[in-house]
Order: sequence, then C-alpha cells, then structure tokens
Amino acid sequence: MMPNPQFQSQRTAFAGLLSTLIPFFFPDLFSPLGRSFPSLFSEWNAPKPMHLTLLEAALHHQIPFRHQLDLWSPLPSQGWEPCPPLQSSTPVPKTQYYVQVFLDGGLNQQRMGICDAVAVAKILNATLVIPHLEVNPVWQDSSSFDDIFDVDHFIQVLKDDISIVRELPDKFSWSTREYYATGIRQTRIKTAPVQASVEWYLENVLPVLQSYGIAAISPFSHRLAFNNLPSNLQRLRCKVNFESLVFVPHIQKLGETLVNRLRYPLSQNLTAETMHLKDGQEAIKNMIGGKFVVLHLRFDKDMAAHSACEFGGGKAERMALAKYRQVIWQGRVMNSRYIDEELRNQGRCPLTPEEIGLLLAALGFSNTTRLYLASHKVYGGEARILTLRKLFPLMVDKKSLTSAEEREKVEWKASLSSALDYYVSMQSDIFISASPGNMHNALVGHRAFYNMKTIRPSMGLLGKLFLNKTIGWSEFEEAVRSGHRNRQGTIRLRKETQSIYTYPAPDCMCRSS
Repeated sequence: MMPNPQFQSQRTAFAGLLSTLIPFFFPDLFSPLGRSFPSLFSEWNAPKPMHLTLLEAALHHQIPFRHQLDLWSPLPSQGWEPCPPLQSSTPVPKTQYYVQVFLDGGLNQQRMGICDAVAVAKILNATLVIPHLEVNPVWQDSSSFDDIFDVDHFIQVLKDDISIVRELPDKFSWSTREYYATGIRQTRIKTAPVQASVEWYLENVLPVLQSYGIAAISPFSHRLAFNNLPSNLQRLRCKVNFESLVFVPHIQKLGETLVNRLRYPLSQNLTAETMHLKDGQEAIKNMIGGKFVVLHLRFDKDMAAHSACEFGGGKAERMALAKYRQVIWQGRVMNSRYIDEELRNQGRCPLTPEEIGLLLAALGFSNTTRLYLASHKVYGGEARILTLRKLFPLMVDKKSLTSAEEREKVEWKASLSSALDYYVSMQSDIFISASPGNMHNALVGHRAFYNMKTIRPSMGLLGKLFLNKTIGWSEFEEAVRSGHRNRQGTIRLRKETQSIYTYPAPDCMCRSS
C-alpha cells in the first residue's frame, strides 16, 4: 500500500517540530558540552572508584603517630628569608608619560601581569594607570582592580618606587578599552613579545610615550622577561606581589571568618565509627588541634577534556569529552594523540578527587583532618567528590562554612571567589594543589617566600603508581612518602626562564644570617 502523501507530510512536520522543541526543553540531552552544567552522558552519575583496593585500605588504615608528627610540623629554617626593603635614594621623578595595561586571564594570571606592569612603568619612567582587568570569557566576571585589591594600599606601598594614578588626566580621557577595540591606534602597543626584554621596551614603547605621552599595552600577559633584568627590578616585582597586592577589606574579613571557623570548629561531627586513629590519639589531637590544610582541587571540565585522559566514566564519558574537545578546541589538543596509559606514564593526567584523596591519606592525613576545598567547579559535581569526602568527612568549603548573606559580595563572581580561596590558602598550615596551574604557581611562590609548608604532587610518580592495579597499600604509601619527601616546601632556586613568582629565590630572597 502506498503511504498517504498528506499523512507523510504531517509526520515530517511533527518530527521537525519535535526536534526543534526537545533541545529547547531538554538542552542537556543534546548539549553534553556546556561549561555550566553536567551532561546526561556521565557527569551526573558517580563513577565507580578507579582504585578500589587502595581506597578500601585507606579507609581502614591506622596512621602512625610519627607520620602525623612529620606531616604537621612546620618547616625548619632553610637559610633563606625575604630580603630587607630597598631604601630609595632618590624621590620618584616627575613624569608626563602614562602607561596603561589591559590584563586577560584569571585572577592569578592577572596578578602576575600587575607585577610586570609596575616593573615596566619603572623601566620607562612612566606613571602607571591602575591596570584594567578584562572580562574572563570562561567565568564572565567583570570585577575591576579595585573590586579585588586595596588600591590605596597598592599606591602607598609603591609610592617610593613609581607614580601610580587611579585614572588618566582629562587630556587622555579618550584612551579607553573601547577606543582601542574600534580601530588601529598609534598609541596601542600590541606587538610586545612574550618575555620581552628591558631593551625592547626602551626601543619600542618609549618612542610612543615621547610622541604621544601615553601608551596602552595589550595583550600584556607574560610580556616581561625573567632573565637578564637588574636586581632592583626583580626585587620590585616581588615587592608588588608579596607586599602591595592585598585584597579589599570585605574579602579579608570573610577570609578571617573562614579561617577562624576552620581553626575553632563548634563540633567535630565525628562518631566512633568514623575515627580510625587509636594509638597516641590524644597526643595527635593536641598536636594538630586548630590546624587545617587547603586542597586546591583543580578538576574542571576544561581540564578533564583537554588532558584527553580517562576518568572512570567509560565509553560514554570518553565520547562526551572527545566531542567537547572538538567543539571548544576544534580537535587541536596534542594529548589526544596518545592513549591514556601513555599520558599517565608521562604525568600528564590531572589527579581525580579519588586520586588526590589517596595521595593525602598516603602522606599521613587522617580522617580527622580539617580539609578546606578551594575550587570553582568540579567536573561531575558532588558525585565526583564522594570518594574524597568519604576519606575526609571533615572536608568543607566556603559554602558550607558561611551563610548566603555572608557570601553575598563574592557569590557568582569567580575572581572574588578565587581571591577568597587565595586568602584562606595563605593562612593554612599546609597547602596542596591537585594539578599545576596559575593558582598553584602563585601560591607555591608566595608560601615559599614565607617558608610555609606546600606539597607539590609528583605527577609522574603518581601516574605510574595509579597504573599499577596490583599495588598494595603499604607499597603505595611508602612510594608516595618517599617520592614527596623533598616536595613539601623545600626552597628551589629559580632556573633560567622559570617564573620569579613561583621561584622567588634567589632573586627576591637573601641568605639568612
């Protein structure tokens, strides 16, 4: 029987209407790649533990007292300390030149850009305009410099080094972000190379200042070299980073609230069943009472997808992340050329919440540890961190420690939220980041400057250990402890091309007497 043409037409029209409406009402069904919400493919579902044998052993393992003692003891002096302040012999000279910089990236990348901007203004003998922070395309946060940092403090600390103004004088009021976005401008410097030298700025930017009185440098991230700079410029960059950049009062106040609630909790919320430490338990309690560790759990969807590694979600997850890579980076992801085993052997896979939990347990952190989770969004949400929470039932974050009213000024603002986590991280007894990144690098350097304990996971070692599916807990624990013995805050001298903000010694630190 021949199909009715009219009926066939109605079916086609209905199917077309249905295909249009379903994505509208159920967007996640066809959009597993959105940045904000987990997909229906795998993110909503808690994956099975990838290292079940190790996990079960960690949950019932009794941690020796000596491990606790080693772990929580502060770092001894390492023979380095912040250099004494440089005394300026001459006042800051008057200048009619003005330098603007436009900084992209996240908060910690912008922080480093601010430090470089001060040094460049010094090189050019120019007045620095308070840097403009671009809206981050990922987090969509429009917070300005003075929303995050205390401008008065910034200017006061640096008053003997350079001239800084909040705004341009009226005669240069035309020099705005919008002005440079609408055409080619003689006063915009857009060709600054990465790691530019002092000579480059004198040869390419100074003439623009001499001709127009103003120069706007954009892009500006990583636009000043770390090598072959005068020592006074290196010390100035560290002065900006470690002394002049403090957060606005409301962030500091909320940060102190978090720190106090971490150090002096109202209750431990622990039952006998959740506590596994017995021998020396009272001594341990006295020793670590009031102490806490900050974990920067860097495991968002961008990172998971870009790594091209596997995270226990099976074929559905692999397909979803592969499609995400295609949409976001058009497939241009170098790691996707390798299989998971190769990437893990090379230490190129970010640690999952489960894996960072096993690392912490092997290092000697017990289930009575006060653990503060510093993180924006975790790929897979709460389902993904269930294993970590099982290992550390006292794990908290800014949301669980504060009310919505207390968080009102930082809620939905990624830069302010990151600033709050940064503040708490600098007050913690121990800091550890699950994977390298800008926040990790900034805090490693900042805490090294003040000789504070910071654990740097050995990604290569951990990748190999987690590939070994027959390894027992004792062997795993010994390998972890041995491999991280010199990765808990040991001062590392900066090598050529390395960042002064991550490795402040020897440029910004002096031998202690």
